[in-house]
Amino acid sequence: MTELVLAHLSDPHLTDLGGVRGRELLSKRILGYLSWRTHRRHVHRSEVLDTLLTDLRGVAPDQVVITGDLTHIGLPHEFRQAAAWLPRIGAPDRVFVIPGNHDAYRWAPWSETFALWAPYLASDPGAPAASTDGRDPLPTLRVRNGVALIGLSTARPSPPFMATGRIGRGQLEALGDLLRTTGEQGLFRVLLIHHPAVPGSIRWRKRLTDAPALAAVLAERGVELVLHGHAHRDSRLWLPTPAGRAPVIGVRSASMHGEDAARRAQYHLFRISDRGGAWNVRLSVREYVPDEHRFAPVDAWEVELPGPRERDKESERGTETET
Repeated sequence: MTELVLAHLSDPHLTDLGGVRGRELLSKRILGYLSWRTHRRHVHRSEVLDTLLTDLRGVAPDQVVITGDLTHIGLPHEFRQAAAWLPRIGAPDRVFVIPGNHDAYRWAPWSETFALWAPYLASDPGAPAASTDGRDPLPTLRVRNGVALIGLSTARPSPPFMATGRIGRGQLEALGDLLRTTGEQGLFRVLLIHHPAVPGSIRWRKRLTDAPALAAVLAERGVELVLHGHAHRDSRLWLPTPAGRAPVIGVRSASMHGEDAARRAQYHLFRISDRGGAWNVRLSVREYVPDEHRFAPVDAWEVELPGPRERDKESERGTETET
């Protein structure tokens, strides 16, 4: 039986804005800086992330995925801080990152920002890769133990008081092709995205503007699992696919200390197994326990999804219906 152990964390907001110069804030960034100064630095805590890394080492997942917002306001020095932090999780071939809206708070040169994370953003050799200027990134792809990890970028600068994201037509077209080819290979397809993928599942000012178009691609081409962050909430929703419904699972911020237990830091640990005629997905939710300075399992969830053979049968039924 093939199995992949996958850890999903998001929105660590791990950077420190102390010492930022005034000229760096002459834009929407001043609002983000004030939010950090008055609130975010008190709830996104480095000691929580340190504890999470210790827990990850004990769990030893095969792959770690981080669905964006490593920074607060996307300044080059924040990218340097994050680039120094990522090796603490693991080598680039074991850690897969996609950007979030805070990482693209305002436009900044690719060479001073995302290029610093390039090994962690990269596809497997020979697979589609993000463009070098970051303006029109294609889906990124890694294949591990029969699982295709497909990363999309929704990171776009947005107006003040907005936190929207957008995929764009080019990425959506490329995603459709990638879902088709990985599906034909019998792989379990995991879509990694920062913004919630289900239309209407988040407030208007934080939405994915082309979520309906993404849902249409998934309904046509199929996917087995969608993972996202952004909302700082643990959520489990569904989207239709040709083989049935696919779970869409959101994770909380990885670094929030907070007294509000509903917002406390979590990460998700998935065990994805090929059981011949079906895929089995087991989720363990691991949450920060402030009084004990550790992460502990607080919830579990399990689902079986159609395997490659059953997926082919559903596709054939769909073809017969269409004709």
